[in-house]
Amino acid sequence: MMSDSFPVRFISWEESARLARTLAAHVKGDKSKLPDLVIAIGRGGFVPARVVCDELLTTSLTSIRLEHWGPGARRKERAVVRFPLSCSVADRDLLVIDDVSDTGDTLSVAISYLQELQPSRIRTGVLHHKASSRLNPDYYAELVKDWNWIIYPWALHEDICGFMEIELTSHPVSLPDLHSILLKRYNLHVATDEMVSAVEDLIRLGKVTKKGELLFAYEDGITTSES
Repeated sequence: MMSDSFPVRFISWEESARLARTLAAHVKGDKSKLPDLVIAIGRGGFVPARVVCDELLTTSLTSIRLEHWGPGARRKERAVVRFPLSCSVADRDLLVIDDVSDTGDTLSVAISYLQELQPSRIRTGVLHHKASSRLNPDYYAELVKDWNWIIYPWALHEDICGFMEIELTSHPVSLPDLHSILLKRYNLHVATDEMVSAVEDLIRLGKVTKKGELLFAYEDGITTSES
């Protein structure tokens, strides 16, 4: 986690679709020809890339999977390619899509990996481009000037579980107190049914246990995955 407290912003399905259409409009508005192949960076780029393809009227979509961010803003030391491409991209014009450019590391690793496969061109696009990113994508739907952690609808449950694990690692708390902590530290409004569902899943996965009204996290049960 980056700090003890930071702002969290939730993006709805409707807003996500709107941003993806805006991203596609920027691609179409470019004087360059449309890409031969759209590559989604998994997992965050799956939905945006599909919407972009719909707007571009292309079925040429594939993916690679990179890992960098885990649930609840846990950051890996460096992004790595977990599942590479399964097709040749030599001499092809590529458009790489992800949900957000945060540090820029994920896009940088993706570009480095793809350059070795000798495409004719690589362009990048994201829904949200954070001003703090070390890499500027070719296209973005929205510039984020003030840093915040963005929760997309396709990662809502996972991120809530991640934030809950982080807080429970510090000390055991009751569910109502945990709800208050998430609201105070991250301005994260979580419905009661979603909180209950998250706790049930964390218990099922062996990451959290409940004793009376208190919830405890298993330190060695915390895992990370990409976003």
